[in-house]
Amino acid sequence: MNLEAVRNYRITPTEHSYTRRDSMLYALGLGYGADPLDPAQLAFVYESQLKTVPSICCVLAHPGFWAKDPLLGLDWLKMLHGEQSFRIHRPIPPEGTVVGSYAIDAVEDKGADKGAILHQSKQLHDKQSGDLLATVKSVLFLRGDGGCGGFGDIPPQPEALPSDTPSQQGDVPTLPQSALIYRLSGDYNPIHADPAAAAKAGFERPILHGLCTFGLATRAIISTFAPGAPERLTSLFARFSRPVYPGETIRTEFFRSGARIRFRARALERDVIVLDRGSAELAA
Repeated sequence: MNLEAVRNYRITPTEHSYTRRDSMLYALGLGYGADPLDPAQLAFVYESQLKTVPSICCVLAHPGFWAKDPLLGLDWLKMLHGEQSFRIHRPIPPEGTVVGSYAIDAVEDKGADKGAILHQSKQLHDKQSGDLLATVKSVLFLRGDGGCGGFGDIPPQPEALPSDTPSQQGDVPTLPQSALIYRLSGDYNPIHADPAAAAKAGFERPILHGLCTFGLATRAIISTFAPGAPERLTSLFARFSRPVYPGETIRTEFFRSGARIRFRARALERDVIVLDRGSAELAA
């Protein structure tokens, strides 16, 4: 990694026009509409009084795979998506034009044999009004780039979950074709569709997108704590711990403490934690 190049790198702001059809397709990729008679699900996939899943802010105005720029010297083949979060400032409209402005906020050096952590943020603005809609943050684990130094203010580590029994839980089944639907929202990495590419990356078959799993947790939180009112979800954070295979059932386990919700997500068929140290906040 060329640390100074990373420190001084500027990602070009990305403008993205999207339609109601795109919002519905994103929701379908999260499994909404599995029960087409459920009004709470239909609200995200039917154009009459259409609502937007808040986590769509993570895929709008995506800048492309900037980490492949050879000027940065990153070993991008060993890069992993470690954590994701968003904070909603204004509800995301079901259609419109947005502008994403990106920044590389910090790099944390873990050592030559341990890799590095890169912290990236996006400010998502509505183009017409200029309103800030969402702040989106991503953490990338640079497994091949340790020992190069760091910069910036490193956020504190997310707290471990309570050791007591979850107070509530919600199950969301995925379809065998879930990744093939979700990728139409913009992430065409072949490991989510091509068995040969997935095998080359070390997976037994194509895996579900991490941001799709993140969206499934968003869906579970809304259906459990804010049914019919997705605008109440103001923030969400999760750490990616294991991949998900399409067709698995994801159980989100909740630990409620006032307006703050802690959670983790489990792939039931393998009994493994796929999202950990999660937290979410709801408006009254």
